[in-house]
Amino acid sequence: MMKAVVINKPHDVKLVETEIPQPPQGFARIKVKAAAICATDLEVVEGNIPANYPIIPGHEWSGIVDAVGSEKDSHWVGKEVIGSSDVVCLECEACRSGNWRYCESFEEIGFKRNGAYAEYMVAPVYGLCEKAENVPFEEAALCEPLGVALGTLKKARAKMGQTALIIGAGSIGLCMLAAGKVMGLEKIVVCARGKGGLKVAEEMGAYATVSTKEQDLEEAMKTLHPEGTDLVIDATGAEECIQKSLRILKRGGTLALAGYGKGKIMSIRIDDIHIKNLKVVGAGNNWNMHKKAMKLMESGAVDLSCFVTEKICLEDFKMGLDHAKNRPDKFVKAVFVNE
Repeated sequence: MMKAVVINKPHDVKLVETEIPQPPQGFARIKVKAAAICATDLEVVEGNIPANYPIIPGHEWSGIVDAVGSEKDSHWVGKEVIGSSDVVCLECEACRSGNWRYCESFEEIGFKRNGAYAEYMVAPVYGLCEKAENVPFEEAALCEPLGVALGTLKKARAKMGQTALIIGAGSIGLCMLAAGKVMGLEKIVVCARGKGGLKVAEEMGAYATVSTKEQDLEEAMKTLHPEGTDLVIDATGAEECIQKSLRILKRGGTLALAGYGKGKIMSIRIDDIHIKNLKVVGAGNNWNMHKKAMKLMESGAVDLSCFVTEKICLEDFKMGLDHAKNRPDKFVKAVFVNE
């Protein structure tokens, strides 16, 4: 038996004892060493994202391969790993081209399949990546959100020397900052309502930060990027932020939508896109960027150690979820750590 945090249905979360999963063919059983709480997990708790309840959440993880479902995969046993949470067929045209998220049978661990808020989990062997020795397990689990940032910048065709504005200073927004600095974006501005995440952004080397509680973002950007902004990344999914993004962008600029809109219908002024020849890019998920994210961590080009605000055990899940929702000062991530 193992301990696991289970969402039985929206707003019903419990720590339970359950059977240790057995890995089917093509899968590995992972002894979970670290699992980070993501804001998207809160949407599963609230019932805002479709999920197969009851579900063990958790898609940001690292651990040690404990068993495999196929003898041919036995070389993975005992290895420290991170991995993709995408479960796909590997046979369709989308999978063969690397676009796993377009697979008709796509399911994601933590949403449709049990995830990492547990002592053990199962994950597909094809998505495993060895963890670098110099990267702690709790930081390795953050390869998932860092991969989201890398995938977003790739989709947005970000280029060295472009100016950028990141709206939102949660873990995704801060990962965008880390990835943007590595890719050579210039004068990266981070904005958010509260100051907690902005303090972290300042420590990470943001060109400037803007608290929208205290400053008008559009007016501030006229000073920070007087020639306009090449790239705006919205990590909030908020209607007002998207509307402002379109006005802030320079002609020919790009808006990358990296925030979850919670299914809301929003109003935008189409002429803000049409007249300025803007590009608007949907940019959800990490799109198989785990290995690249791990290499950046291993080399020291990206340091996310400041993201691990709290190390907690499974018994502390209520506190972890509460802090992820209410975000105390300078809070970024609560991470479950299993011995």
